[in-house]
Amino acid sequence: MMVNKDRLVEEFLELVQIDSESKNEAEIAGVLKAKLEALGLDVYEDDTKEKTGLGSGNLIAKLAGNVASADPILFTCHFDTVTPGNGVKPVINGDIIESDKTTILGADDKAGIAALLEGIRLLKEGNIAHGDIELVLTAGEEIGLAGSSAVDMKALNSKYGFALDSGGSVGEIIVASPDHAKLKAKVHGVAAHAGVAPEDGISAIEIAAKAITNMPLGRLDEELTANIGVISGGERTNIVCDLVEIVGEARAITFSKLENQMKAMSEALENAAAERGCKVDIDVSYERVGYKLEETDRVVEVAKTAVTKVGRTPNLQATGGGSDANIFTIGGIPTTNLGVGYLDIHSKDEKMPITELVKLAEVVVEIVKAAAE
Repeated sequence: MMVNKDRLVEEFLELVQIDSESKNEAEIAGVLKAKLEALGLDVYEDDTKEKTGLGSGNLIAKLAGNVASADPILFTCHFDTVTPGNGVKPVINGDIIESDKTTILGADDKAGIAALLEGIRLLKEGNIAHGDIELVLTAGEEIGLAGSSAVDMKALNSKYGFALDSGGSVGEIIVASPDHAKLKAKVHGVAAHAGVAPEDGISAIEIAAKAITNMPLGRLDEELTANIGVISGGERTNIVCDLVEIVGEARAITFSKLENQMKAMSEALENAAAERGCKVDIDVSYERVGYKLEETDRVVEVAKTAVTKVGRTPNLQATGGGSDANIFTIGGIPTTNLGVGYLDIHSKDEKMPITELVKLAEVVVEIVKAAAE
């Protein structure tokens, strides 16, 4: 069965024009529930809305298989978008779909949803053999994976899964994602009048500046990054600042690297403060949300087979970001995130190549076939 490109594009255009910024997902959840039911899937909205404060719960849909020996598999996408995502007016320029530049496009992640719906249609139209398929369409992904984090994993039976939500070209397979750490610090100095007696003061800003200068920051190796994202302090120019607050983060695939990085950042703060006889309060917290899949894992093998079948070369990658794939993997369903092909996401320049949209729908079908073998 060949992808119906016109149908796929039309559905994508329909979806991006439904307002669904995070916490305003009710309308699109209703539209998607109706579409899935029309395709013959058993669908329900879970009861996480009150817990998360989002506009809707997550949609859980199940399609019974016709091959008893096939692996039950999961597909996941999210239906919320970042801002500005209301009033999207899509424009087609050759192979590229984009917005009118007043909003984002919303290909993240409505391209994944459109390709997934087309893939399910092709399975049914072609009477393709498949195992049980579970779809989890999530709310609130863009504000900290809120929807997926609330999913009841016990309600799912899949052996492994595929998120359609990575920015690389179709063929990219995300096999690793980092754990996160956050650093919050309060640097204490000594206040004084900056004009009358500056020598009586100790500037917390100077201490913080020296500490940050001595921190290893940026991309530190292929899997470790660190950043100071927020620094605030001071009231007026005629006061030597006595308090600065700093917030930073680090991410790493290997947890020991993350611990070492946070130690280095903390020591830079402590040393800079100690040199001036001052103190610093440091709070470090860790979020174990990373995952690492092996090339020999079944989920990766199936993804590689599917990508090869559609004429692309599998490209295994680690990412510095997070997605719903993290949540499902640490929840017991090994899940890889697949390249969708969208470009310049989270900006008004966001674009979706139609070629990639079609190819992604083909990958969905080939994943199902490979999982049934």
